[in-house]
Amino acid sequence: MDRQALRQYAVVTGTYWSFTLTDGALRMLVVLHFHHLGFGALDIALLFLFYELFGVVTNLFGGWLGARIGLNRTMGLGLALQILALCMLAVPAAALTVPWVMAAQALSGVAKDLNKMSAKSSIKMLIPADAQGQLYRWVAALTGSKNALKGVGFFLGGALLGLLGFTHAVLAMAGALVLAGIVSMALLRKDLGKSRFKPKFTDLFSKSRAINVLSAARMALFGARDVWFVVALPVYLVTTLNWSNTAVGSFLALWVIGYGGVQSLAPWITRNRHGRAPDGRTAMAWALLLAASPAGIALALSHGWPASSLLVLGLALFGLLFAVNSAVHSFLIVSYASEDGVSLDVGFYYMANALGRLLGTLLSGAVFQAYGLVACLWVSAGLVLLAGAVSWRLPRHDKHLQT
Repeated sequence: MDRQALRQYAVVTGTYWSFTLTDGALRMLVVLHFHHLGFGALDIALLFLFYELFGVVTNLFGGWLGARIGLNRTMGLGLALQILALCMLAVPAAALTVPWVMAAQALSGVAKDLNKMSAKSSIKMLIPADAQGQLYRWVAALTGSKNALKGVGFFLGGALLGLLGFTHAVLAMAGALVLAGIVSMALLRKDLGKSRFKPKFTDLFSKSRAINVLSAARMALFGARDVWFVVALPVYLVTTLNWSNTAVGSFLALWVIGYGGVQSLAPWITRNRHGRAPDGRTAMAWALLLAASPAGIALALSHGWPASSLLVLGLALFGLLFAVNSAVHSFLIVSYASEDGVSLDVGFYYMANALGRLLGTLLSGAVFQAYGLVACLWVSAGLVLLAGAVSWRLPRHDKHLQT
């Protein structure tokens, strides 16, 4: 990567980091603030429903928009929408009704996925096409650091709530994003990611078999995580194991930070003795390995093992294996994406990612309420196996890692 490309990567990464910190902090602020207002865990989870739902639409249309107007503009638009969402929450407490907060979360969901799509797509434009190993490392670094910072954002949200209060906290974050937006708009290339052709509306849907297959695997993979992680696990820890809200929030924050750290190390974890970049075989193998984790936890819980220690250790193992799976997928989509109009392919893929998260969130509440945590774990194992089976149809290659 030459100096100019490295500078662009630094700007993209810094902007993405700024957004990610506020995104994680905002989630924790909303959870804690509305808990103090007397909302139950399931009610709070529903506040984020539009956040996930609008992510599906945003990724689909955002990729098309990025190819037409450039990734610097879609990233700037994402920052602007997040600033607006934060300002919407800086109203008197009496005005913070459920519909109002859900609308703000919808804007935040649009903003998050515009930024993610823009950041991931831009890397394709900065790395030489024959440097697949370097591409894998840079994608893993961006993805891993983002998730680690989201966990830091959970702590930041709690700290800001205690120091500044809800209203001043969201205004402070909005001000920080204004500065990040000014810097990124001044330094990012104006034509970054802009397609040489004007994509039509019909180009929203990928025509690449590899990307369609990978998107299906991604949807199943993230549904498998969220079916027990989003609602079922936090509610189970509070209601069944009597964990405090602080303990639950801290545990999940540490899990996300560790998950991000493992993602950053994925190129070294998956590096094989032939020095080959990941391919479809890699995705399938790691998915099958991951499926054993929720299945093992479900079996152990059914046989009366101590739930608290089992879930801590089991979730740590699940996080490690899931992080590697996610990092391999993140590399493959950037690798498979067409260089001209890269955001179209990346946007379609992350649309499937958002759809999987939405599916997992809905299943997490429904399955847990009807059948309990063990059933959620079995559904998770089944979805991971589905992701592995789909990954069997991904391309395999013999390209060696390039330095």
